[in-house]
Amino acid sequence: MNQELPRAVLWDMDGTLVDTEPYWFLAQRELLGRYSIAWTQEQAHALVGSALPDSAAFFQQLGVPLPADELIGTLIGKVAARTRAEIPWRPGARRLLQELDSLGVPCALVTMSRGPLAKVLLDALPPDTFDVVVTGEMVRRGKPDPEPYLLAVQQLCRRHELPQEAARAMVAVEDSPPGVRSALAAGLCTVGVPNMVPLEALPGLVRWDSLAGRSAAQLGALVGRPVPAG
Repeated sequence: MNQELPRAVLWDMDGTLVDTEPYWFLAQRELLGRYSIAWTQEQAHALVGSALPDSAAFFQQLGVPLPADELIGTLIGKVAARTRAEIPWRPGARRLLQELDSLGVPCALVTMSRGPLAKVLLDALPPDTFDVVVTGEMVRRGKPDPEPYLLAVQQLCRRHELPQEAARAMVAVEDSPPGVRSALAAGLCTVGVPNMVPLEALPGLVRWDSLAGRSAAQLGALVGRPVPAG
């Protein structure tokens, strides 16, 4: 009997694996509050999934008198501290990640957060849960540009000696419009699991309400790669 598995699964972090978006809102509000700048949920939602340099530029336009690197570092430090105290896993995400690991399906983490925040999540998981990790400082153009996912695919193919065409049998999991556009532009079958903001219907996008109850086989069915059952 055969089951179908994807060649690899590429995961967004904030809002997809872990519900850190409320942590980001609090960090943004605290930072802007130092300079008596108001910050709303609607403004925060507009930045969900964006590259951190783009967010930093927006805060500077609002009047935050900090260099971009210092601004980004301050936000990441606040979010990392809250995440370290309590990792808010999204429903079903950790179980699905564990199932993929047990089946030997390679996984990549593709996040616009910087390395120090990604490390908080990585430290909470078994070693080598992710074969490849791509963080915001590793790319010149962040999501919605396809560069982060293209880099992850390239590294996965190199590590597992796969042809580049193997990307057609890989699946990306995202929660935000910029992340979805990035994964689709990289040619990946993409599962959208909306969190803070809705996702519009797009060619190549499969929308799931939640990862709870979802399986590796359901991800594999999206790309249809048969493999022998172990």
